[in-house]
Amino acid sequence: MRASPPLGFALSVLVGAALAGCERQQTAVKAAAPPPQVSVARPTKKFVTDTDEYVGRFVAVDAVEVRARVSGYLDVIHFQDGQMVKKGDLLFTIDRRPFEASLDQARANLEQAKANLAFAESDLARGQNLVRGSVITQQTFEQRTQAKHVAEAAVAAQKASVRQATLDLEFTELHAPVSGRIGDRRVSPGNLVTGGTSGTTTLLATIVSIDPMRFEFTMDEAAYLRYLRNARGGENGTGSPATTPVKVRLLDEAAFAHEGKIDFLDNAIDRSSGTIRMRAELANPEGTFAPGMFGRIQLPAAPPSLALLVPEVAIGTEQVRKFVLIVDEGSIARVKYVTLGPAVEGLRVVESGLDAEDRVIVNGLMRVRPGAKVTPEAATPTAASTDMTSQTK
Repeated sequence: MRASPPLGFALSVLVGAALAGCERQQTAVKAAAPPPQVSVARPTKKFVTDTDEYVGRFVAVDAVEVRARVSGYLDVIHFQDGQMVKKGDLLFTIDRRPFEASLDQARANLEQAKANLAFAESDLARGQNLVRGSVITQQTFEQRTQAKHVAEAAVAAQKASVRQATLDLEFTELHAPVSGRIGDRRVSPGNLVTGGTSGTTTLLATIVSIDPMRFEFTMDEAAYLRYLRNARGGENGTGSPATTPVKVRLLDEAAFAHEGKIDFLDNAIDRSSGTIRMRAELANPEGTFAPGMFGRIQLPAAPPSLALLVPEVAIGTEQVRKFVLIVDEGSIARVKYVTLGPAVEGLRVVESGLDAEDRVIVNGLMRVRPGAKVTPEAATPTAASTDMTSQTK
């Protein structure tokens, strides 16, 4: 009599048969599933200008240190720290009384000198009507002539003293030499202010102009030559490097939203660094830019050229290489490795690796494997980029 198989062996056989059936069923389901649906579009053709970017710093067009021309005690301050001032606004007043007294004294000395001159002129006129040799001597006549010349010189000297005293009195009022934003006061009323032209004069405040603002940066020699040839390659070769349009962005901004133009190119390359200094001018009506602020500037490095662009969402990464998936005539997804350029209006420039007639997968990239069959549908690159952006938010 044959022994029956063990119960465990029978169970294992049944489980194996069930698993095999499931695998066959899943394989059949996969074989019956349709190819994934993707959106495809041909690359956008557009004239794109290749640009260079540099880090620079904003500087004021005018920066003035307000210092007194005369010494005296500070009497009144006519502004609030940090306010906007216009050219000619009264800023400081130094005690005027000593200078008014000096002006009065200079005017009195002038009147005295004029009186002496009048007497010398009349004395000389009398001597000219007298007979020389019998009434007055020749020496006396020459002495009267000399006295008149001395009196004339004294009058001229006193007139100069009056003008200087008038200037000193005017210098007791310090006005804004330029329009801009004034800093904080460096001296309080009642303190002695040292004036003059020496290096020991007292600094009272500083003023920097706000609108327009300048942006200074440096570029290397190779970039300078490229920029120069591009700037001079305008219509009929009359382009000027000093009028090249540029764009600037601040450190917390993602786009180059501020427009300006180059207004200065230095006349020599720095020997120690091999760079040349350049400067752009930008409008600053709202006072956003401040002197000393850092930013990035973008300027054209070559004439505009026709380029191919694809949405950012169509670009994949494989280690250090970038690629896009295209759909061939047999609706099979293929990989094309590309070299990317700058971003332009939400799209990415493809410098090499892509043809203008390629159908690029712009939506559904994550559902596709290279070599797999897909179901393509037409879409514009811009719309596909917008759709993908809204899906990821």
